[in-house]
Amino acid sequence: MQIPVINKESKDGDKNYKAPSSFPIGPHFTKYKHNPILRPNPENEWESAYIYNATAIVIEDKVFLLYRAQNAAKTSSVGLAWSTDGYNFTRFPQPILKPTEPWENGGGCEDPRVVRDPKSKLFIMTYTSYDRWRARLCVAVSENLFEWKKYPPIISPDSSWHDIAIEVDGTKIIREAWSKSGAVITERHKDTGKYYMIWGDCAFHLAESDDLRHWHLTSNDYHSNLFARGIFNWQDKLIEPGAAPIKLDYKDGSKRNHYVLFYNSATLGGGNLPKDTYSISQMLIDYDDIFSGPAARLEKPIIIPDQDNERNGQVDKVVFTEGIVQFKGKWFLYFGQGDSELGVATTDAV
Repeated sequence: MQIPVINKESKDGDKNYKAPSSFPIGPHFTKYKHNPILRPNPENEWESAYIYNATAIVIEDKVFLLYRAQNAAKTSSVGLAWSTDGYNFTRFPQPILKPTEPWENGGGCEDPRVVRDPKSKLFIMTYTSYDRWRARLCVAVSENLFEWKKYPPIISPDSSWHDIAIEVDGTKIIREAWSKSGAVITERHKDTGKYYMIWGDCAFHLAESDDLRHWHLTSNDYHSNLFARGIFNWQDKLIEPGAAPIKLDYKDGSKRNHYVLFYNSATLGGGNLPKDTYSISQMLIDYDDIFSGPAARLEKPIIIPDQDNERNGQVDKVVFTEGIVQFKGKWFLYFGQGDSELGVATTDAV
């Protein structure tokens, strides 16, 4: 196996990248007819049971996927794969991130999301550590995608932070110091000079950073730190950010600083989707006014579970994204299918 060599000099992004000029992106995505593109590998214990929820980044004209893998005990690690066409991938045989810390014991390292610092050229991964009791949002940093330095959870166990989650029966529960799912914007805010992360899995909240490595909440109060919650019946159970937001480039010379966030939702039922169905959609973010919440959002999902391996899996009725890249004239949206396998959907980049 020839291992790609990545360093700070490696170029990121598609060489013919066209920044989107309007919201939404697409929004019609076509699922690849040969999905799933990645399945569990029984020859590797750490990825022998399930593979799903991959983030994506383009480096030196290759798509790299950092994907969540589980063994038979359902302990999660992060694997790495690369492709020259966006569909067919070569896998690195070892996990690039595996449980090593007390807060990862049992559950492991889940759901990576990756960006690259445009100045230092370091890769910044947010991931969820899970000890089978509490989820904790963490950060890891790398120069080459293969070797990572971990940082402690952004919320300490003794923090006053708590969120409000909704159970499958609609009951609301309080979760102390619970955090996960961070989508990072690698642009300093014009007023504060800080970077911002949208995070959360029952509602969206904000965290800020001076260096993309060390993060703290903009407020430890749930209601004061509330960026968005579900407003439609197909997202009344939870909403969870997907990949890092994508910046728009308006062709009319507008100076509006807008980003598009792909995100995930789940429903309690009562609408067009059955109870506990997960779907994917998009929202618009005004980064200059980020504290005011979303500027707009689509009224409907763009992807729903309609394939057999999406309706039936480790978790039924699930499509879930954490990765989207533009590559060779198309947008590639990578998503988990039934929390068991990995698929992709595409649309033209116009």
